[in-house]
Amino acid sequence: MLDVANLVIYGAVVSAISFLAVYFLTPLAIRSLAAKGKVVPDAHKRDKPSVPRPAGPVLIVGIAAAEIVLYALTMNAGVLAILLATVIAFAVGYIDDSRVMPGWFKPVALLAAAVPIVVLNLAHPGEVHSNDLYLIFGRAAIPLLYLPLIFVIIPIAGNTINSIDVLNGVASGFIIIATIPLLVSVAIFGSLEVFLAAFPMLFATIAFYKYHKFPSRIFPGDSGTLLLGAMYGAVAVAGRSEIIGVIALLPAVMNSFLFLASVKRIVEHREVKARPTILMDDFKLAASTDKAAPATLVRLIVADGPLGEKEVGHKIFRLAIFTALLAFASIAIQYVILGR
Repeated sequence: MLDVANLVIYGAVVSAISFLAVYFLTPLAIRSLAAKGKVVPDAHKRDKPSVPRPAGPVLIVGIAAAEIVLYALTMNAGVLAILLATVIAFAVGYIDDSRVMPGWFKPVALLAAAVPIVVLNLAHPGEVHSNDLYLIFGRAAIPLLYLPLIFVIIPIAGNTINSIDVLNGVASGFIIIATIPLLVSVAIFGSLEVFLAAFPMLFATIAFYKYHKFPSRIFPGDSGTLLLGAMYGAVAVAGRSEIIGVIALLPAVMNSFLFLASVKRIVEHREVKARPTILMDDFKLAASTDKAAPATLVRLIVADGPLGEKEVGHKIFRLAIFTALLAFASIAIQYVILGR
């Protein structure tokens, strides 16, 4: 068990490593990607300016460096499992960034990111995850069902963050908001080592948001969004905070559900011919009237009338804040019922 002094020191070290690495390496990545022609058009802007992509390599450098240091300091299997799951998710995303892959690739390939969590827990029982599911009003012991659940949580978390990466700054800003209640939950119900392991995700994303916010200077790409989503899921599993994590992610989960329910199959967004929104002459987003267009969170937000990209992003952040507050309320109920 970490004492207070080590908790503060280790937290400050890993936070600084992840934040500073991403903060200072991202401008270099922007220039390097632009020089190599690795850019994509920003579709919701006038003249569709080219934006460098992906930022995943920068994010993984900052996060992995911090996690490696934390593991060296704690030798905790949960920290190692989170690190390996994050690296695997990055690799899956980077492959998708580098070549056109079919729609099934990301959810299927992300199953591999769940493997370190399961395997390391077999070697270190109880140190990586529990066999109990921490519900709001109690605890369910599901040893036979929990392992398959891990293989569901990691791909869903990764693809959920990937699917909400549709506007400048939304994916990174959303992760920042959703991680705050997750951190509190892990501190109460999980281990302090896993609590510290979530810091690199938060502080790397805060540093990245400076460059990703509207108007974006760089896009995360699939490598960036999948690693953040999968890492979020891994922290929730290792920190015994699965339900809290889902509640905090509800707007993004709803976005994925709406898309899948309307399309009725797993496809890449680029494969969908009818777009959920249309860009007006004044560069505001409006809901598509095409019946073949998929339902999405953004389409619902602009259903009452056209809005600018920045306005839509702020509405998504307000939804994220609301569900984060719901997550805090759920933590309070869990704490009263379960205690630590």
